[in-house]
Amino acid sequence: MWQILENSWRIQELRGRILFTLAMVAVFRLGCQIPTPGVNPEEVAKLFEGQQGVLGFLNMFSGGALERFSVFSLGIAPYINASIIMQLLVYVVPYLEKLQKEEGAEGRKKINMYTKYGTIFLGAIQALGIATWLESMPGVVLPIMSGWKFMAMAVITLSAGTAFIMWLGEQMTNKGIGNGMSLLITVGILATFPAAIVETLQVTDFTSIPDVARLLAIVAICLVVVAAIVYIQDGVRKIPIQHARRNAGGKSQGGLKSFIPLRVNMAGVIPIIFASSIMMFPPMIFQYFQAKFPDQEWLVTATIWFGHTHYFHLSVYGVLIIFFTYFYTAIQLNPTEMAENLKKYGGFIPGIRAGRKTADFIDRIVTRITLCGALFLAIVSLIPPLMSKYMNVTFYFGGTSLLIVVSVMLDTVRQMESYMVTRHYEGFMKS
Repeated sequence: MWQILENSWRIQELRGRILFTLAMVAVFRLGCQIPTPGVNPEEVAKLFEGQQGVLGFLNMFSGGALERFSVFSLGIAPYINASIIMQLLVYVVPYLEKLQKEEGAEGRKKINMYTKYGTIFLGAIQALGIATWLESMPGVVLPIMSGWKFMAMAVITLSAGTAFIMWLGEQMTNKGIGNGMSLLITVGILATFPAAIVETLQVTDFTSIPDVARLLAIVAICLVVVAAIVYIQDGVRKIPIQHARRNAGGKSQGGLKSFIPLRVNMAGVIPIIFASSIMMFPPMIFQYFQAKFPDQEWLVTATIWFGHTHYFHLSVYGVLIIFFTYFYTAIQLNPTEMAENLKKYGGFIPGIRAGRKTADFIDRIVTRITLCGALFLAIVSLIPPLMSKYMNVTFYFGGTSLLIVVSVMLDTVRQMESYMVTRHYEGFMKS
């Protein structure tokens, strides 16, 4: 890795892209420190002390901006949600499906434009919800800015911040290195690591053997998770492909061998985001009705069951992750379409009849490897609440954050490698 960084610094254009990316990251982190007008940042930060559930998850994605209620409090989450919704709508709405398949680059440009509109819309809704929540908290909103004025200011400020982050990510993708949106998410997560490490060291009594053992266990778990993520993310199932030979002009053509690489974790981190988005609503709803009807014991029980460390919550969360892994993989990969394309271009899987048999064979393999990927995602996502429950970890840290960081870093390093290979490849006509 260090050799790659050293070599990349020698190429002027690549060096410029890296410096541009770092400059945009600095702008993003600066915006995370600017508070929204009308809010007392210190009081808002108190609400997030010890939060490891939904608020901790959202705060981690925003790089700590949410606990300061800065102009970038929403982070990149509205864009992620809008992108996921648009990907699903492409397979449901015929007009969008036509744009993607038949109109090529122009169609994708229009879909991207609709995604941006959806980002602003979702950002405004989330900003209104957070502003309403803060308005109900005593001592958080300053007296000079309350009521509808604060609501309007919060919605305008946070929506504008979301739009700016979206533009920032696009500029990083076009003029920098790596995927801009993914890098912003990674930077936000990495920004919370130093404070989490310092907090863990502060609460550790190094004269106590159990405390030292707990610290070593946390470090060991993180190292094992990183190694497992690298192993699973790079894991592929290669299906061999044989192309039929053809005689043209007295010469034999074709007969080449290749393979179809099927990734073990095709869905990436999307199922975790889906499941987390759904599981954040029941606790909020039950807490709201519990405040309205304090005499109802079943509301108290439901609130406890949907706590982020309760076994019922963890079970439902894990099942949702497995379900969404299969769901998103089915959307991304169509075995029937793959079989038709193989047949059209003269390719076939050795020992498997072309057509329906090939589609069934691919579907069977995808189902098996997706199960491995789904179980891996479920286990990784359950690490933070289990660490909180049994190891008294007071911050949101674990598999989900490491999964995102390691995956994005691997993709960025690969892009740098391919860029350097392209620049230094002499071609067939040179010695």
